[in-house]
Amino acid sequence: MVDQYCGFAHLYDRLMEDVDYEDWANYVEKVMAQNRNKPHKILEIACGTGNVTIPLAKKGYNILGLDISKDMLMIAKNKALENNINILFIEQDMIDLELEEKFDCILSMCDGINYIVDINDLMKVFQGVYNALEDGGVFIFDISSHYKIKNILGNNTFGENLEDLCYLWENYFDEGSNTIEMDLTFFIQDGKYYRKEEEYHVQRAYKVEEIIKILNQLDFKDIKEYDGFTFNPPKDNSERIFFVAKK
Repeated sequence: MVDQYCGFAHLYDRLMEDVDYEDWANYVEKVMAQNRNKPHKILEIACGTGNVTIPLAKKGYNILGLDISKDMLMIAKNKALENNINILFIEQDMIDLELEEKFDCILSMCDGINYIVDINDLMKVFQGVYNALEDGGVFIFDISSHYKIKNILGNNTFGENLEDLCYLWENYFDEGSNTIEMDLTFFIQDGKYYRKEEEYHVQRAYKVEEIIKILNQLDFKDIKEYDGFTFNPPKDNSERIFFVAKK
């Protein structure tokens, strides 16, 4: 099995060019304000290449980024340097979150939670977040919804030809485990030839009630869920759902 986000790291930003991460950062800022959270120190887990970390740092927030992928973190560090921003990036698995300092706000953006496919591991992530929050601190995270993973990504195949880069994305959804296996094949132009690279990813489709149950078990308070990038309740066909929970 190919490790997730290793070889893929250098392609990730290219494939996500149409995503407006400034909007993500603006929405997170609104969520913090809506929940009366003015953080002095933020931690973003599963920060990837820093696409949300860096815009928040540019807004003046003191933010750290944490991710399991060394390759993704290297790209994030280079992007921060290009933007003349000093951000500490930490290589660590969020399932075994262990930090000496505490934070006013912890974030997990862009499907980071969906990559935790075992419910017990998800509980460990949430427990680690709870332990790393200051009293009254806020945990803000999103998921690709169960509806999106099952009905839109589902057992479907996607592809795109970007001239110097082509990809094929084949998905297999298992209703028994609520997981989706994603086989990605890339053909990258290298001179007059194309180089083939492959990635294998697995995500879990969580239902809102599953998430809330664990948050409640771990004593999180004031739990809210929003339809993506709004402050409205999720709908049956919401594709992205944001959660907010306080310690």
